[in-house]
Amino acid sequence: MTLMEQIQRGKLAAPRRVMLYGTPGVGKSTFAANSERPIFVSTEDGLGQIDCEKFPLAQSFDDVIKALSELYTVDHGYGTVVVDTLDWLERLIWAEVCRKKMVESIEDIGYQKGYSFALNHWRDVLAGLDALRRDRGMTVLLVAHCKIEKFDDPANESYDRYSPRLHKLASAVVTEWCDEVLFATYKVYTRQSEEGFNRKKTRGLGDGERVIYTSERPAHVAKNRLNLPDEMPLDFNAYARFVAAANNPANEGAQNHG
Repeated sequence: MTLMEQIQRGKLAAPRRVMLYGTPGVGKSTFAANSERPIFVSTEDGLGQIDCEKFPLAQSFDDVIKALSELYTVDHGYGTVVVDTLDWLERLIWAEVCRKKMVESIEDIGYQKGYSFALNHWRDVLAGLDALRRDRGMTVLLVAHCKIEKFDDPANESYDRYSPRLHKLASAVVTEWCDEVLFATYKVYTRQSEEGFNRKKTRGLGDGERVIYTSERPAHVAKNRLNLPDEMPLDFNAYARFVAAANNPANEGAQNHG
């Protein structure tokens, strides 16, 4: 059969590759726990109050790889693999680089090369997750904390924005690999009041509403490939409904465009 005879047309539905990052305590792990039949690969000891199934806390990079291998080779009924959290996984990766290079700190490897060496381990993790997605039909959900970074915009002045709490090299690789990068936070409104002498004070207000932002904005890193609304409730079921609609040919063109 020639390549011309193998040309495909139309959308190919596949399990999603999602990164959810956000502010502390907003409910990232709870979001993940409400996904379809999740199993957690835990790198951070923060799931004590969440009713979920999880592997023993990973103490090394090898523990993470073993967990992914088990999910690939052993029969099970899980539908979603959750890595919680990426920034603590990064610490395990750095420790593995240090072990192999026989140094105490990744900074001891000159010219910032340690972070480049770490990318090889990140690619091993992503390859394992890709295999689970491709061959076992599992959705991939990656949880991360956030940081505020300075973004040097070549077309404008520099400004601060939220981004995943990862080294910039790792963040670029993981962000590109994911289908969706979602930023979770509390919704905040601002109000200005007169302080006298022509001075104004801006106050942040909120009622505890938790939301996810799905599209890139100056304030945060985000992306999606599903034409999601720019803002959604921090609710896995709400996200899942949009995934189902996107995978339904009958709904073509009916989704909201963000």
